[in-house]
Amino acid sequence: MNINLNQNKKLRLGDMLVQAGVINEEQLKEALGKQRSLGKRLGEVLLEGGYITQQDLTKVLETQLGIESINLKQTAADPKTARMIPENLARRHVVIPVQVAKGHLLLAMRDPLDQVAIQDVRLLVQMPVTPVLATKDDIVASIERVFSQATAAKAADDFVQSQAGLLAGLDDTFLDVNSAPIVRLVNSTLENAVRSGASDVHIEPNHDQMRVRIRVDGILQEVLSTSLGTHGAVSSRVKVMAGLNIAEKRVPQDGRIMINVDRRDIDLRVSTMPTTYGEKVVMRILDRSNFMVGKENLGFSAGDLDIFGRMIAKPHGIILVTGPTGSGKTTTLYSMLTELNDNKKNIITLEDPVEFDMKGINQTQINIKAGLTFASGLRAILRQDPDIVMVGEIRDSETAEIAARAALTGHLVLSTLHTNDAPGAVARIIDMGVEPFLISSSLIGIVAQRLVRKICPVCKEKYEAGEREKRILRHPLDAPLALTKGAGCDYCNHTGYKGRIGVYEMMEVGKEHRLLIDRRSPTDELRDTAISLGMVPLWEDAYQKVLSGVTTLEEMLRVTYTA
Repeated sequence: MNINLNQNKKLRLGDMLVQAGVINEEQLKEALGKQRSLGKRLGEVLLEGGYITQQDLTKVLETQLGIESINLKQTAADPKTARMIPENLARRHVVIPVQVAKGHLLLAMRDPLDQVAIQDVRLLVQMPVTPVLATKDDIVASIERVFSQATAAKAADDFVQSQAGLLAGLDDTFLDVNSAPIVRLVNSTLENAVRSGASDVHIEPNHDQMRVRIRVDGILQEVLSTSLGTHGAVSSRVKVMAGLNIAEKRVPQDGRIMINVDRRDIDLRVSTMPTTYGEKVVMRILDRSNFMVGKENLGFSAGDLDIFGRMIAKPHGIILVTGPTGSGKTTTLYSMLTELNDNKKNIITLEDPVEFDMKGINQTQINIKAGLTFASGLRAILRQDPDIVMVGEIRDSETAEIAARAALTGHLVLSTLHTNDAPGAVARIIDMGVEPFLISSSLIGIVAQRLVRKICPVCKEKYEAGEREKRILRHPLDAPLALTKGAGCDYCNHTGYKGRIGVYEMMEVGKEHRLLIDRRSPTDELRDTAISLGMVPLWEDAYQKVLSGVTTLEEMLRVTYTA
């Protein structure tokens, strides 16, 4: 790539876009006016104002200047090379060094015509710089990835050095939990977890080190391992932020932290547990922006969407959502409430905790210490003239019976239950002591679900299935079968997966089911009847998502039964 930087200095982006026919003179004048008032670069104004697309900008720069573009999701910035410039310089100019080749530094830039940025980087690295175009979002994500873990590791080292000679034999209570390195370490750890899309952060002491792991798409991955000497101050810092007692280390404690990351309000539920080497801290990340998922994006098939619509259209009865912890039950409940929410209905929820603030819905937080349990709260709710009631979880026979009777008296009740499949929910409620006639006359339907990881859209590729895979999928061994997998790239942290989607089993309760429930028929009989009436089992829904290239066979086997 040969670029005459002196020649480029005389060219202006707006003129090039007009010459290429992407915008006209009038649009350019309008954008320049906005640029002066907003104080932003012209490219930013044009992109944010919808005058041009990223594709337009890439095409013009490539054809008129010979400046190439780079996809940082596919071609990751080498961390060692990226750190050749300081983080503040990378953020100020929105640039990231990608690699060094033939004595030149390949520099990904939001604006490859920014001579000031190129000059600053060239003077710092003392080598020629070759600019390439990348999107602002990709560059910022690369900066976060490259520098956040380094920031945490450096903060841990700084703390150990600053406390050298003091850590041995010193009680955690007397450590400086507000010291700059510890604050940086905790803050960068939390920010990195949120930006990685993690659902949980684990801070664990071992015999000689402190390990930090985050759970992304249901799988734990280690992000930091440092001296055990930092653990006492880190755990105490988190406890201070959560309003917990830092002097009490013998019993578990629970608390809550509110933080803001990238202009998003993040709610952290903190839990501490005494272990052999110190307190283990686990923080559940509740990113409220992730709860508003439309029913079309949950992963329902066309048939399941129809059943979903019929269930929530019923004026009264119980709809149960079942599955293990972390299977997306709450998100499904919120999607139901979103569909049902209007000014003509009085909707009240009873949750532990309230995970998302929904406009127009009355939400109540469980407070067991104050005597507000699911059972007592549900009794109180029924005196509030509700049309629709959402109970976060049915945990005992009292709550189950009140919910069933509420459904019989004209209320629509939504709740969750921990069972392996949809038919098993009936046996679970009967085991709680609820009479079968109450269940059969109030139950509308049951949604069982799991979450599977989706194949990364950037590195997904087709491959020919082997004999084992064909056998599992019950495909003829002599017939070809193309499946999809992720090769692994920077975008998905080289896992081959990015994001999760639900697999479902929806049992709509009809006359046949009610007769079986009244007779206390075994779960297998209830399941066979449901399948004969059209219910698609969990494994079948996962199977279809494997064949359609949404997920992999390994994910299907991980979360479903292939009976």
